[in-house]
Amino acid sequence: MPQPLAPVDRDSAVAWSRATLPTRYTAIRFRWKYQDDQKRWGGRGQARIAPPDSLRFDYVGPLGLGAGAAAIVGDSAIWADPEQNFRSLIPAVRMLWAAVGIVRPPAPNALVFGGGGGGAGGADSSVRIWRLAADGDTLDYRETRGGARVLEAEWRREGKVLARSRTEFDPQRMPARARMDFPEERARFELTVVLVDTAAVLDPAIWRGRR
Repeated sequence: MPQPLAPVDRDSAVAWSRATLPTRYTAIRFRWKYQDDQKRWGGRGQARIAPPDSLRFDYVGPLGLGAGAAAIVGDSAIWADPEQNFRSLIPAVRMLWAAVGIVRPPAPNALVFGGGGGGAGGADSSVRIWRLAADGDTLDYRETRGGARVLEAEWRREGKVLARSRTEFDPQRMPARARMDFPEERARFELTVVLVDTAAVLDPAIWRGRR
């Protein structure tokens, strides 16, 4: 990210983040791969999104083994099962949102900076850059449009990079593939979208527990 970015009005960042939301219930089915220094694993999963702020994330390993799920509302996981599988992911909820192509709005107390086509300090209207800083955390977003749309994000705490994500979109502006890297754990989570259902029906029970 370029240094420095100029301060911008918070409302402009809120409007940009709202534009990344789907307009209806959406289910994203995907194949996933995870790896760190000890293991490699993969399988299939589904992210079910209820705008503006709810996400149910499910995954399962080969032959139906190693299944898990989490429910997220806003910037918090309200439950995860099994919780240990989400130790890296739960603190990085905003990164998970970014991975499925959605940007959470800045916190009420956040300092907001922008560049490119998203605020001040640049002439390239195909690139929008935002920095949201609050309570020791800094989130940088870079959205590239014009050709293939790409959304990149980086999360730092007290200057240390904790996670990065990159999401690529298909010609219909739907997520096509995403990657999240966690440098501290030397871990990577990748997903490749196989289907996006914009007419999904979400049972209210999915927010109460895994089963």
